[in-house]
Amino acid sequence: MSLDVVRVIQAASSIAGITAAFWALWVYRNNSRRERARWAESLYSRFYEKEELKQVRDLLDCDLGDPHVSELVAKESAAWTDYLNFFEFMAYLQSSKQLSRRDVEALFSYYLGCLKKHPEAAAYIRNPAKGYENLRKQLFDE
Repeated sequence: MSLDVVRVIQAASSIAGITAAFWALWVYRNNSRRERARWAESLYSRFYEKEELKQVRDLLDCDLGDPHVSELVAKESAAWTDYLNFFEFMAYLQSSKQLSRRDVEALFSYYLGCLKKHPEAAAYIRNPAKGYENLRKQLFDE
């Protein structure tokens, strides 16, 4: 085989390899985007359709100083901890890059803000003994 033919084959192989690498990157990015969309849709559905979460959501969606919020936090009911566990999981997914910050803010920023605005809820989340490390970082950058 002549030297020119070998060079053409090497060049073609290099081009094919580079093309395959770009194709693989494109497929990976598309699949990652699709997976993030699935997570976002799943969390959205759970948050807005689950009755227990709806009850806590309605309680926190009130003015500061509402005694029902103080009672909710003090009792540490299953509904309250389920609500916080939902947001802890969401914050974990964001920290592990399964969800983007933009997605989290678009879907849940109002209700994350409700957790921050009530001093009792914020103090509970900030208490390291309660866990919620990811949620604490999400809300308070701690």
